[in-house]
Parts: sequence; C-alpha cells; structure tokens
Amino acid sequence: MSSPSARRQLLDDIGLSLVFFTRLRLPSSDFGGRGLADAIWAAPFAGLAVAIIGALVYAVASGLGVATAPAAALTLAATMLATGCLHEDGLSDIADGFGGGKTRERKLEIMRDSRIGAYGAAALGISLLIRWSALAELAGPGHVFLGLLAAHAASRGLFGAFMHFLPPARSDGLSANAGTVGAETAAIGAALGAVALLALGLDGAIVALVLLGLSFTAFRTLCLRQIGGQTGDTIGALQQLGEIAVLLVASVSLSP
Repeated sequence: MSSPSARRQLLDDIGLSLVFFTRLRLPSSDFGGRGLADAIWAAPFAGLAVAIIGALVYAVASGLGVATAPAAALTLAATMLATGCLHEDGLSDIADGFGGGKTRERKLEIMRDSRIGAYGAAALGISLLIRWSALAELAGPGHVFLGLLAAHAASRGLFGAFMHFLPPARSDGLSANAGTVGAETAAIGAALGAVALLALGLDGAIVALVLLGLSFTAFRTLCLRQIGGQTGDTIGALQQLGEIAVLLVASVSLSP
C-alpha cells in the first residue's frame, strides 16, 4: 500500500469513527468504503473529541466562576450531547434486558424495546452519579481534560477487542452488520486506549489498566452467559463501565 493511500485510509477510519460514535459531522461521508469493523481501532479518537468538548465546557464554566460541582455537571452533559447518549442508551438497555428477561430470547427482545424500565433507569442514575462525583473531585480544567481524555479514549479502545472475542448475539443488528474485527485491528485500538491512560500518570495508568482488564473480562463472561455474545448495546455498556472505572482512578490520581 502506497504511503498516500495509507494516510488516506487512516483519515477515513478516524472520520468514520467520529461520525459513528459522536454527533460530529464531516464534509465527506464516503470514507473510502471502509466498514466499522475495519475502522473500530480509531474509536479512541472519537473519545478524544468528546474529551475536548467536555473539557472546553468545564474551562468556560470555571472561567465564569461556576462552582466545581455544577461545572462538572455541565461537563458531563456536554459529553452526553456530543455522543447523543449513544452509550448511555446501551447501558440502560442491557440493565433492563439482563435484569428483566428470563430467557436469552426475552433478554434480547427487551434490549430492543425503546422504552426504559426500572433496571435501566437505576443503571443510568448510578452511572451519572459516579461520573459526576468523580469529575467534581478533579483539580481544575487541566486535570479535567486529562481525566476525560483517559476515560473516553481508553473505554473506547476496548471496542475492537470486545467484538473480536465475542460473536454477535443476533444474526442482524448493528454488531452483526459491522463485520468481523481482526486481531490486529483490535490490538491497535486497545494500545491507543492504553497510551491515553498515561494522562493519569504511570501509577494511575497501571491501576486503570488493571481495572479495565477486570471489567472487560467480567462483562465478557456476563454477556456470554446472558445472551451468548455481543450486541451494539453491550458495546455501549462496556464503554460506560470503562469510563466509570477510569474516572474513579482519575479522581484519586489527579485530585489535589
């Protein structure tokens, strides 16, 4: 592959990830015919974009004299708007499906229902509370950016590996239509996410990496037992779990 072609493919993959995982729009929507399974390695770049948006909102709020807690709430709202609550939707669907369904088929059926139940609402509430409180502990705009960068990039770096190691739970739907993620693609995404953790410092990065590994393994086992594989909703829930884990570490490693 020629160097210009390689650079073009890299930019296409980053562009596709930005458009797919955020509400950002780019002039071109072709992306060289690349599919999501090919471009999933670039998901951490979408996390970087979300982190920048959130950090800018925090910096503006802080500059206007807004207190730490409401500034953290505004930051969290900005990151959710930037993604259209894509991953929060996955978390609530998984909580409702896994919590309310008795059989595999019923769980998958509930996960496709657009209505939110008690399990989903509780999961969203807990996720929002933990992420808000962790952000409120960070010391200033600079540390908020570092925490957001680590959390949003590293959590999305897990996507490729999750799709590689788990089969689709359905024969149709987002995950099934995305295609097969190769080992190299999954490894690149995970490596980019791991590099982003260095924003927490070496000790924080090691702790966060361990927590992400444990979360990944536990959630993979849960998905296999509950529905026999992965769906788009499980990937969204995985991101939420990863973001929570990293922000908790950031609240310790980056706090005053």
